[in-house]
Amino acid sequence: MKLEHEFTVPAPVGTVWTALLDPERVAPCMPGATLTEVDGARFTGTVKVKLGPITLMYKGSGEFLETDEASRRMVMKASGKDVRGNGTAAATVTATLVEADGGTRALVVTDLSITGRPAQFGRGLIAEVGGRIIDQFAECLAGSLGTEDAGGPTAADPPDGGTEVTQQHLKAVPDRAEEVEAIDLLGTAGVPVLKRALPLVAGLAVAVLVVSRLRRHR
Repeated sequence: MKLEHEFTVPAPVGTVWTALLDPERVAPCMPGATLTEVDGARFTGTVKVKLGPITLMYKGSGEFLETDEASRRMVMKASGKDVRGNGTAAATVTATLVEADGGTRALVVTDLSITGRPAQFGRGLIAEVGGRIIDQFAECLAGSLGTEDAGGPTAADPPDGGTEVTQQHLKAVPDRAEEVEAIDLLGTAGVPVLKRALPLVAGLAVAVLVVSRLRRHR
């Protein structure tokens, strides 16, 4: 399925572009995601997803296929598999940045393919949940860039005060995935899920009522 979203960040387009190409900076702003390794344009990580009482853990990898600085356009491909074999997810994400009112507007197009339990949401709900997750990501990214402009530490700063996060450093902290809170799909969807559930519940209630009356007349 193809999903389209957009978000704005109150920071110069060049600053946002640099941030989006840095997995170590982006990962902490993506709900449920943990980065475990970076190797050039490729990276690996995990994503925790909560679906009601069930928590799924996806392990996967991704890479930047295109990075056109002149047009501020990047294409990234990522895929993952639930560690318990309950489903897979794959996405090709194309993001284009443009200047807007002194800040940056990002246009994001996602070609998404999912199997397993999360697929039960259907296109409409997945689009709504995706939009809310994008909003959370944008808010976090804006806060991170604001902290950087103020001269404070950012999520990309290594703990030893160095200027570069090395692949060895990332490998040294693989257990960080256990500390990240899972994306709560039902909680994120909120009212839209309830609205879609109400007709079903009402229909079931009518069916039960009709069946009970038929039984009484027998």
